[in-house]
Amino acid sequence: MIDVCEGTIELNLGKDLKMKFDIKDTMRKPTIEEGYVSSETDEYKKLLDTFRPVPNILSIEGLDRPVCEVMAVSSIKNSIESSFEQTNSIELGAECKEQAQGDWSELKAPKVDLKPLPEGLRKAIGYTLDDIKGISPDLCIHRIHLEDESKSSIEPQRRLNPNLKEVVKKEILKLLDAGIIYPISDSTWISPVHCVPKKGGITVIKNDKEELIPTRTIVGHRMCIDYRKLNSASRKDHFPLPFIDQMLERLANHPFYCFLDGYSGFFQIPIHPNDQEKTTFTCPYGTFAYRRMPFGLCNAPATFQRCMTSIFSDLIEEMVEVFMDDFSVYGASFSSCLSNLCRVLQRCEETNLVLNWEKCHFMVREGIVLGHKISEKGIELDRAKVDVMLQLPVPKTVKDIRSFLGHAGFYRRFIKDFSKIARPLTRLLCKETDFEFDEECHKSWTLLKDALVSAPIVQAPNWDHPFEIMCDASDYAVGAVLGQKIDKKLNVIYYASKTMDDAQCKYATTEKELLAIVFAFEKFRSYIVGSKVIVHTDHAALRHIFAKKDTKPRLLRWILLLQEFDRSCGQKGSRKWSC
Repeated sequence: MIDVCEGTIELNLGKDLKMKFDIKDTMRKPTIEEGYVSSETDEYKKLLDTFRPVPNILSIEGLDRPVCEVMAVSSIKNSIESSFEQTNSIELGAECKEQAQGDWSELKAPKVDLKPLPEGLRKAIGYTLDDIKGISPDLCIHRIHLEDESKSSIEPQRRLNPNLKEVVKKEILKLLDAGIIYPISDSTWISPVHCVPKKGGITVIKNDKEELIPTRTIVGHRMCIDYRKLNSASRKDHFPLPFIDQMLERLANHPFYCFLDGYSGFFQIPIHPNDQEKTTFTCPYGTFAYRRMPFGLCNAPATFQRCMTSIFSDLIEEMVEVFMDDFSVYGASFSSCLSNLCRVLQRCEETNLVLNWEKCHFMVREGIVLGHKISEKGIELDRAKVDVMLQLPVPKTVKDIRSFLGHAGFYRRFIKDFSKIARPLTRLLCKETDFEFDEECHKSWTLLKDALVSAPIVQAPNWDHPFEIMCDASDYAVGAVLGQKIDKKLNVIYYASKTMDDAQCKYATTEKELLAIVFAFEKFRSYIVGSKVIVHTDHAALRHIFAKKDTKPRLLRWILLLQEFDRSCGQKGSRKWSC
């Protein structure tokens, strides 16, 4: 039944089941309106303007709810039958066509578009060097203070081949356009330009002998200034950098993170006008001086860290961690992390601190910070670095051994008994020792690589719970594990170990076991001082040694060192620590 005046079409499907189209009802999801296309004949345009056919509600009498909320009116053909030639046709959008062919009982949610960054926070993001405005001199300015008896230094320019001259030319033009440098005619301090290879990440390639060797591929050259003469005459700034392990522990165990990076951070800090001429450098295209702080100055890192600390002083350790130009924002929930991000970006805009859009990551679950993977689970190794170490060939020189131990030692916090495992390799570093990479060294090298692969996820300390330390000693090494028992689960915080010298190797067993405890308390002092500590050891004699009034002077000195800690002894037994 078609009622043109009322604008309805009613179909009787039998068994008291009726289908009704009402073209005058407004649709409940107007966002899909753009998916419909209508075409009308001039003959019925005026008639249909009164009740324009739009996506309607399809209702079926006899059912509890509509079969589909959105439905288009079919074209009213002239035979509907024989009333009109052609009135109106509405074509379903692609999404509605798929919905009509599928299950009508559910509607697909509309696509969610990314929201643009708020207008007030866009100034905190930079895309080119021209976007850098520079931090206000009232907030931070770099000074170059010289020693009292320092003498000026004027060095000549260095020869450059055509390829390197092109690198210098492009860099000079870029810095001139950005206003970071300016030409200068004379100065009492002139340093030469030097081009160094710009290397990518470490990769393992095959040489002519089909041997795997680690290398860093050269992806270009970078212009830098040789400020060694100026740095030797400069008074040093000793502003401290944050401890990496403490910063990682504050970042860990949060569900959401935002990782921000400064855009050419040093170039955002101005140099005092009286000190700008000291940064003068010479090249084939003239002599220039810096208005902003360049790379290569000995006190530049301290100035930059001081500036970042002053900008985010009230936010550090509360919602953001700052290490040079790396800013890590965190929150206990999505909304809190987003709120913290807005506060950090607002602070950046207020101080003209510009961030690099290519290196920023927003609202992520995990990320790489200073060579470690941070997530809600805890602190992990950077697997990309571990994979490169696994592909390293067998060391053939002392330099290879030192390089491998240096890379592996960076993650020794994650490796139990690191010193004990690496002892055969460390012996090769001693002077007047013949280099012989025997089977024992190969086994040590393999065990270290396996330990990196199976390294556990360490946890940040919970300062509301007591600490537990497990200590042990072998014939030539001592080791300790710092952890906490939370919800009947023992979590590892830190692995520590060290080899004993020749004199310590001659200690009695009781002395070695007590030496392991003393080593653990000295190593973990920053964690356990002022907190309750439970010490687990498998040497029962140590329980009674603290009550003895007469013992060796060495043991008495060690016992006195342990008096300041709130400690208690426990049995190590078969206790297992969670990884």
